[in-house]
Amino acid sequence: MLGACLENVRKTVPLVHNITNYVTVNDVANILLACGGSPIMSDEPLDVEDITSICGGLNINIGTLNQRSMEGMFLAGRKAQELGHVLLLDPVGAGASALRTNTAVKLMEELRFDVIRGNISEIKTLAKGSGTTKGVDADTADAVTEETLEEAVNFVKRFAKETGCIIVVTGAIDLVSDGDRCFVIRNGRPEMGKITGTGCQLSGMMTAFLVANQEKKLEAAAAAVCAMGLAGEIGWNHMQKGEGNSSYRNHIIDAIYNMDGETLEKGAKYEVR
Repeated sequence: MLGACLENVRKTVPLVHNITNYVTVNDVANILLACGGSPIMSDEPLDVEDITSICGGLNINIGTLNQRSMEGMFLAGRKAQELGHVLLLDPVGAGASALRTNTAVKLMEELRFDVIRGNISEIKTLAKGSGTTKGVDADTADAVTEETLEEAVNFVKRFAKETGCIIVVTGAIDLVSDGDRCFVIRNGRPEMGKITGTGCQLSGMMTAFLVANQEKKLEAAAAAVCAMGLAGEIGWNHMQKGEGNSSYRNHIIDAIYNMDGETLEKGAKYEVR
């Protein structure tokens, strides 16, 4: 089931418009190419409506906000929504500053997103309208663990119903819910947290999965999460003595590049609640 979602990306080569984090923009482009998609990046307000018009999906990431990119996000978002394109929001650092929190909340109010993907602290911030995330990483007090899993699943399901979109929480245990079902995913490696941008990469790749699998968006979102986590496992197994987080980043992208539907299907670790 999930493997077919990856195969559909490779068959259809979806073009994804990314208004994303300047820190990770190159890695987002490379992982989109690796999974079979095609990336385009633009946050210039005079450019974004034309660019998003030729794409199938829009990935909005608030990791490095400025006045120009904020204007571009709303212009591109309205155009994408008008055209019926896939819309994804990655609220990086929501809760760390008023600007990030308020921008993410306003985007949610004005646009109808197919998916909102973040760590648990960012998602809780959006649910409350305020929060206390420490930088762009999840607060350890919010972490989804085996002990807090049932509570976290119920929270994600409720928030998905409230927003009318798929909510994706990524961390040691990943949760993907449309309000009725929740994929509980256990792929990945803790060392992935030592690489800047694995979440940003996932958001770009997930947008491509959604565009290529419009009839099963929940499964597409879950497939992207499993693929990223599995790539972290495969990439770690290819690490050589003397290599560090820079090499690990490349191994992860290579693992996505070489992954096929069968590998994903066999390696995905999930249950549905």
